[in-house]
This record gives sequence, structure tokens and C-alpha cells, in this order.
Amino acid sequence: MNRFTLLASAVSAIVSVSAQAAEKTAGAGGWGFDLAGMDRSVKPGENFFDFTDGTAVRNIVIPADRTNFGSFVVLTDLSEKRVHEILDAASAHVAGEPADAIGKAGALYHAFMDEAAADAHGAAPLKPELAQVAALKTPADFAALQGQAQGSFHGSLFGMTIEPDAKDPTIYAIQLGQAGLGMPDRDYYLTAQFADKKAKYAGFVTRMLSLAGWPDPAGSAQKVLAYEQKIAEASWARADERDPDKTYNPMTLDELKQNAPGFDWQAFFRSAELGTPGRVVVSEKSAVIRIAALTGETPIDTLQAWAAFHLAVNAAPVLSKDFVSTAFEFNNHELQGQPQERPRWKRAVHAAETALGEAVGEAYVAKYYPPDAQAKMEALTHDLRAAFRVRLEHNDWMAPQTRQKAVEKLDAFDFQIGRPKKWRDYSSLRVDAHDLYGDVERGSAFEWAFQRGHLGHPVDRDEWDMTPQTVNAYNNPVFNEVVFPAAILQPPFFNKDADPAINYGAIGGVIGHEMTHGFDDEGRKFDAHGRLHGWWTAEDARRFDALGKRFGAEYAAMDVLPGAHINPALTMGENIADLGGLTLALDAYHASLHGQPAPVLDGMTGDQRVFLGWAQVWRAKVRPDAARQRLVTDPHSPPVARVNGPVQNIDGWYTAFGVQPGQAMYLTPEQRVKIW
Repeated sequence: MNRFTLLASAVSAIVSVSAQAAEKTAGAGGWGFDLAGMDRSVKPGENFFDFTDGTAVRNIVIPADRTNFGSFVVLTDLSEKRVHEILDAASAHVAGEPADAIGKAGALYHAFMDEAAADAHGAAPLKPELAQVAALKTPADFAALQGQAQGSFHGSLFGMTIEPDAKDPTIYAIQLGQAGLGMPDRDYYLTAQFADKKAKYAGFVTRMLSLAGWPDPAGSAQKVLAYEQKIAEASWARADERDPDKTYNPMTLDELKQNAPGFDWQAFFRSAELGTPGRVVVSEKSAVIRIAALTGETPIDTLQAWAAFHLAVNAAPVLSKDFVSTAFEFNNHELQGQPQERPRWKRAVHAAETALGEAVGEAYVAKYYPPDAQAKMEALTHDLRAAFRVRLEHNDWMAPQTRQKAVEKLDAFDFQIGRPKKWRDYSSLRVDAHDLYGDVERGSAFEWAFQRGHLGHPVDRDEWDMTPQTVNAYNNPVFNEVVFPAAILQPPFFNKDADPAINYGAIGGVIGHEMTHGFDDEGRKFDAHGRLHGWWTAEDARRFDALGKRFGAEYAAMDVLPGAHINPALTMGENIADLGGLTLALDAYHASLHGQPAPVLDGMTGDQRVFLGWAQVWRAKVRPDAARQRLVTDPHSPPVARVNGPVQNIDGWYTAFGVQPGQAMYLTPEQRVKIW
């Protein structure tokens, strides 16, 4: 099930900056906005992103160990630094296998930091799993190995999770979908723009197989590429994966066997410790069917080579330098343009958080989450909800009965702020300060056991999909909730010392963004109880789709990179959420004034400051290769579009900045898209 996030899920790829830079971005001007980052030589109506952020972005020098730099980075770096201090302290006196959760996180961090030990082991930790791969004789053997992937370093052709059922979110269901590719997306195999990356991928597969000691690495690599090419041809485009109706395909095990022969599903589920499941929800149905058939047609030596390669890639971060550098050279440098690997301590922090994220989060919240932030955020969410209610009640393209149901859904929204209501129990996870490979593998097995343990039990609505130290936010459609982790509730998003207009534009826009996700092209299909079903009239849906197409056409026309454009079918939900979020932020700010005039600060009116607060959040520069990857994998539009796209459709922006006909961003009132 999709979670609609404010930012791409690959938050670890964001660039870090110094604490001094963080303070500057938070607003050296005294009211929360960095005026020095503006480019006043540009008229707001020509390019609002350049006007608000141009000087700051031009002056960005992306650090060599990063693919991008931006305002999100400020808090990501701060969170990472704080977690580093927590883990450093927790690892100072570890010995063997600690009992408490934060001690376990410290022990895993300690094990990761022992680079000499990893180098001494070389490829030895892979040998037991490689022996499993080499021993495969039959398709059933291969399917069983795939099932083990859920809790190990092995790769799998099929992604599998245990999540609430979209049509009955009170119960858990096994979710099954397409996977199996070693490059970021099927477009890397199928489109001309990535032909150079595809050519270099062959060398990467060869090098990884060689490091793993696999026979005939070059010849095996060609077999892997040919196999993955066919998987890519069978795979769905990411835009198609966004339709929750198309991705809800429940089947019994017998139906799955009948629909998708060629793969031993019983062996797969048994190996995944799921026994004989009564029901599975398949997402990309045609892709799963074709990949299963394809696997049944593929020689066992090809399947073995594929499994050996993915095992080596998945384990590379915890192996010796030659594995680490080879994986970095292709996945980070070649695909994303990142010049240097991240320092080892940052990779150690990431590994510890992946395995014991809430153990670290509990320590983070206790030390860094101020109690007053909760009350202020609750007040802001109340304001944004009230603004949205007014919008829904006066919506002029929706049928009255649908408007009423929309208001009911809004009223049922659950806001979770700062930290989860309870912390995960890590008592059964064993961590050894001197066994990095084993620790990370046991962490994967623990996570899979945790998910697996949900089956047959009522859905726990208090569980989070992000840790409190994550700089992000999300909307969970089946819970009809929005979640704001503690780490995002800081400048430049939430600044207790800033002018209210800045906070409304920044964190208010984020709150509105996440609420609007409940009514975007995906979220609208879930009702007030989180159930996937059609509660709109056919005419409502038709009008909404027409508005969405008009809005998407604006993004498709934006110049991003030579020969590369935004795919509005992929970014539609996030674009709608950005427009809705900023619209609601401005409405809520107006309501907060209670009819009184807003003060003018440094020549900026209240409305102007709301738009500045939003724009400051999206100050960012991205390396070209990383930007190209995001255009095909990320449902969020590039930073310039996240600023310019929404504002040019909001009447208040034209009034606030005196935008006139003839300017590049000017749209006539009839052209402006009004959705919420």
C-alpha cells in the first residue's frame, strides 16, 4: 500500500550541511526567512523559484558525498548528527551482546565502524549463501530461495509485505508485487535516455560476480542482463502502479498457482514461513504472471547467476572495501553522479537505524523533541483542517452528497505528531558488536518476523512507517491519518521564533499537503474508514480527472533537463497535494488574523511571507544524473516545479506579488486550476 510522503523515500541520499548553515536557512532576518537567498533581479512572475531561492541555489556547492543539496538537508544533517552522538555514546562500552534496545543499536553501530574486520573477512561472509545458490537444482529450489529473501541478503523477483487490506483495513493481508531488477526502474532497460547506463551495468554485474567468486562472471553477467531485460519488459510503469484499483487483485493460493504458473508458489511461501496462505493481494497482476512464467522458462544456471549477483549487491555495504567501492561506483557515482562515498560513520548510522529505528527514535525524542512543539502543531493542524473544511463545503464541482462524505472523511482524519504512542519491542533481536554481517541479516529477519506476526491479528493503528528522527511526513490512506515525525518540526519547516506567516507557508503547507493526499487521485479512492471503494459519483470523478489533466499539462511543459520532462501521470498526487497544501496554508493564515491587517516585515506583506515560507522549504540543487533518475522513479516533482507549479494557480499569489499578463508564469483566471 502506498504511503503518500512529502519527500522521496530515499531520504538518505539528501545532502548534509553545517549547523551554521542550518541556522542561516532557519532565518537570519529575525522572522524566519533568509532574504539573502533571494534573487531580486528576477521578477516573481517570471520565475518565482529564482526570485525566492535563486541566489541561495546558485551558491550551493553540493558536497562530494552527496547527490543533492537543499533545505531538507539542513534537518537531515542535524538529525543524523544527533543520532551519531546517541550511537557513539551507546557504543562506547559495548561488549558482546547487549540486552537493552539502545545498547543493541550501539553494538550494531560499533560492528559497522570496525572497517578492518570487514576487510579481513573479504567475501567469506557470503560463502554460506553462495553455497545455497550453487546447490540449486530445480525451479522449486529457486522459489524456496526467493522466499528466504524476506529475512536475508538474498534477492527476490517478488516484493512481499504484510499490510492492512485496502478493502478491509481492520485485517492484515499478504501483499505481493513485481521486483527483480538491479537498476532503479524498467526505463533504464527500455528507453534510449539510459542506454549508456545499461551498457555500464553489464560491467558492474561482472565485477560483483567476480568479487563473489562466481564462475565465468562475464558470461554469467550477460545471462543476468538478458533475464532482467525480460523482467523489465513485463514490469508495470510506475505511473500505473499508482492506481489502487488496478493494484488490488486478491487471490487464493490456488488461484495464484493457476494464474501465474511457472513458479513454485507453495515452496516460496513455505520458505518465507507463511505456510499455505489462504489469500494474497497481488499488485501488478500481469507483471507477476509474466515474471513467474519467464522464470519457469529460464535455465537454472541463469537463475543462479541472478541470485548470486543480487546477494552480493545486497550484502555489499557490510562487506570489504572492494565490494563497497564497486557498488558505490555504479549505484551512486554512475547512476546519480555522486563523486565520493559517504563517510563510514554515516553509513553506520543508517545501518543501525534500519535495524533498530525506533530504539534510536526513543532516545532521540527524549533528548531533542521539545514538549511545546506538540501543542503548537496540534493548533496548526486544527487551523488547516478548518480551512480545508470550508474549501470542501464550498466546492463547486462536486455533488452535494460527495461533498458531505468528503467532509466526513476530513473530520475523521487522525493526526499523529512527533512520536508513536508506543515503541517497538526489540528484545528478541540478537546483536553482536563483533558480527556486522550477522547483525544486519538478523535485523532483516527480525523485521520480517515482525511483519509476519501481524497475520491473524487486528490491525494496529498506532504503528508508524517512519521513525521520529526522519525528516519527512506521510499520509496513510488505509488509516486515514497523517504523521509528522519529530525531526521535521524544526526550522525551516517549523520555527517557534518565526513570523506566523512563515510557519503557515512552511509547516502549514506540509500539513495541508498531507491532508490533501487524502483527496488526490489515489487518496480520494479511500473513504473515511480507510476502505478502498468508489464513494464519488461518476460525474465527480470525470470533473476531477479533467482538472487533474489540465494541472498535469502545466508540469509536463516545464523544462527540467535537456530531453527529460516531468511525467504528470507519475507526479499527479504530489502535485495536487502541493497545490492543496499551499492553498490551505494561505486560507489558514488569513483566518488566523481574525480580520486584522497583517504586519509588513522588511517590506514583505503577510501573504508574501506565506509564499516565501513555502518556497524556502524547496531550496535545492540536484546533480543531473540524480535528477534524471528521480524523473522516472520519484512521484515528487523537482524543486523548481514544487514552487512554481502551485503558486501560478493561486489567485492570492498574483495579488501579493503584482504578477501581470505577459510575464512567463502568468495564467489567466480561467487557466488557473482550482481543485480544492
